[in-house]
Amino acid sequence: MATQYAISGTTARTIAASVERGVAEGSLGPGGALPPVRALADGLGVSPGTVATAYRELRQRGIVVTRGRGGTVVAHAPAVGSRRPPRVPAGVRDLAGGHPDPAFLPVLTPPDRVAPVHGSHRGSPRLPALETLAREWFTRDGVPDGQVTFAHGALDCIARLLSTELKPGDAVAVEDPGFHHLLDLVPALGLRMVPVAVDDEGMRPDELGQALRAGARAVLCSPRGQSPRGGWFSARRREELLEVLGAYPEVLVVEDDHNADIAGVPLHSLTTAGLPRWAQVRTASKHLGIDLRWAALACDATTLARHDGRLLLTSGWVSHVLQETAARLLADPGTRDLVAAGQAAYTARRTALIEALGRHGIAAHGESGLNVWVPVRDESAVVNGLRTRGWWVAAGTRFRIESLPAVRITSAALEEADALLLASDFAAVLGESEATYGG
Repeated sequence: MATQYAISGTTARTIAASVERGVAEGSLGPGGALPPVRALADGLGVSPGTVATAYRELRQRGIVVTRGRGGTVVAHAPAVGSRRPPRVPAGVRDLAGGHPDPAFLPVLTPPDRVAPVHGSHRGSPRLPALETLAREWFTRDGVPDGQVTFAHGALDCIARLLSTELKPGDAVAVEDPGFHHLLDLVPALGLRMVPVAVDDEGMRPDELGQALRAGARAVLCSPRGQSPRGGWFSARRREELLEVLGAYPEVLVVEDDHNADIAGVPLHSLTTAGLPRWAQVRTASKHLGIDLRWAALACDATTLARHDGRLLLTSGWVSHVLQETAARLLADPGTRDLVAAGQAAYTARRTALIEALGRHGIAAHGESGLNVWVPVRDESAVVNGLRTRGWWVAAGTRFRIESLPAVRITSAALEEADALLLASDFAAVLGESEATYGG
């Protein structure tokens, strides 16, 4: 066999369970090859069709991927258990997490008293005051607010949208590089990812067209504050993307506008053009705090019905205690001022780092949002080199499918003086790397 792990089972279900157990326990690591179908069938004394069915189930659940002549291998981020971020080493400054500066986050103030509720909130899941504020939030940027609902964060919302819209094996167009949690989520739902390259203006229209021609039934994109690269839709790029999408009216277009209040750039949304199937998700975690697990969703009527129908069958509603907390913050002038100050600081700090790197001849990207994306030849050499100098940055492999190597630096809490020092250390690490690897 092509692996040391002894896969067992006599049915497709038990064979798939054996592989999943090996992945969950770490015996089968990411990229590990599974035996060819016929070889495993002979070893287990079952038909090749039984093994093929097991492998198909594992592919649909995001545990393995098939690479043509390269065979079937364990997925890079298999949908088994939970994948947590790397532990930050002691004594280094964490610039890897993508988090906002706590200085610009308000203190959460839940209601002092909560009256008991008889029964459930399924009949009225949304607080009217918060729904009004959410509609104003979308309307501010021109997003249609005719259909608005809530969810437990952006990923919760997107997972529900995809699982009600698509079936296992369907294809989803995703940004490359893109938000690593979404790149983990899509295969975990049994869906196939079709990478779409992004630049400083977001998704590239030509590559989106290729993904749609390849059968993508949904598109996940970030109109601004894109993670990790920081791209944002210009007015021209918006029109180019809409021209491509016009030939595919049945495709669901989902915008993740998680940086809506701190991206530092205006919104040119695809949702304002009358798309038949669309959704925009906004979360509060980046500008109001990660404990506020609340997101607002604006969408077309069909999408709303499917989302809320599934929500009512599962968690039912977002906690009214949480909704009341969110409503207080959104309506508070002091909180709005604090968020505005954060947006200005994030723009200044991101710009300062890009300029500091540029003075050393290092190209970097970060047109909006909280991060800076720096292309490199060897991610490990840069991450480890900066670690020795007291900096902890994120290797780009977590965010990439087919795009070239890079590292992501969270600049949200990086003052200008620190940016100058980091840029100097970055240049030194690149010099050492070039000497080691022969230029």
